[in-house]
Amino acid sequence: MPVYLDCNATTPVDPEVEKVFLHFVREEFGNAGSRTHEYGTRAKQAVQRARDQVAAVVKCQREEVIFTSGATESNNLALLGLREQGEKSGRKHIVTTAIEHKAVLEPLEHLAERGFTVTILKPESDGAVSAAAVAGALRPDTLLVSVMHVNNETGVIQPIEEIAKLLANHEAFFHVDAAQGFGKRIKELQNRRVDLISISGHKIYAPKGIGSLVVRRRGYERPPLTPLVFGGGQERGLRPGTLPVALIVALGKAAELALRESEKRNARCAVIKKEAITAFAKIGGVPTGNQAISVTSTLNVAIPGLDSEAVMLALKDLVAISNGSACTSQNYTASHVLTAMGLSEDHVKGALRFSWCHLTAAVDWDAVVAAIGSMRA
Repeated sequence: MPVYLDCNATTPVDPEVEKVFLHFVREEFGNAGSRTHEYGTRAKQAVQRARDQVAAVVKCQREEVIFTSGATESNNLALLGLREQGEKSGRKHIVTTAIEHKAVLEPLEHLAERGFTVTILKPESDGAVSAAAVAGALRPDTLLVSVMHVNNETGVIQPIEEIAKLLANHEAFFHVDAAQGFGKRIKELQNRRVDLISISGHKIYAPKGIGSLVVRRRGYERPPLTPLVFGGGQERGLRPGTLPVALIVALGKAAELALRESEKRNARCAVIKKEAITAFAKIGGVPTGNQAISVTSTLNVAIPGLDSEAVMLALKDLVAISNGSACTSQNYTASHVLTAMGLSEDHVKGALRFSWCHLTAAVDWDAVVAAIGSMRA
């Protein structure tokens, strides 16, 4: 099998996470809503423990953690859930960026069709949106600012703390899609001015199908979200349905491990990144975005004169990679992220995304660049 280098699409399940997940599939299979017997009690206790584990990563309270199916659902709940508040208050302006995941951009398109005004900011050439641009876009009627934590295609870290600081005296809610940053970049998400945080389990070594939305209180008031689904009243009425206990416990364990091991994991990823950058420099590879503000686990690089689709085909027996978001890769179009950065058409067509983790096997980068180099012969 080729070495797996597509961790931004999904990560392998950590062995410790798998162990606890299977235990709750096979043995502790009770419904957390069952109040009349020990199975239900133990399931409820396990869910609460997982809530605490997720909360610890961002320094919030357990009751501020709402379990969902993943970051896409969390994004939809955060964004569409504020619609009623916007209409009621007359604050119907939203600020976001052109490099957001489609799970943010498409719900905002839905709101725009229903009378909201959405200001979409382009990033700088380094791949990050300017905090000053966010400040300049704010209006008295701004309801929401939504800026991702780490870009899924380039790995560039967005200035979350700077934006939080400039929002200190503004009422706008601040939402962060942290699918790629939760558990990897710790400090930024612990900022109390970040009101809503979207989290995805399968980006931090838990199974697919589980995530959460952190809904932080300001003082004693929770962001006034309205549910998208009704029936049952679970998760404080915001996300009804029987809780998937095994998946929730797995997310909790993954969050606990991420907080405990983040420095060690980042150090391992930094070694891989240094090797990758050195190897691609030999064939004139051009990194996308400012690597000084990029995570250690991602390298987006363009190979001048070569098409990314052809390169991926040539590398398929060596490494498993992508050239953009997994959610849109089945119907390839030019990356909206790279296009928004103002990169040349040649760079956009030749861009490849390599993403790895602390569990990644050794990569023969010499063989990778040799295979790419042979395409120019």
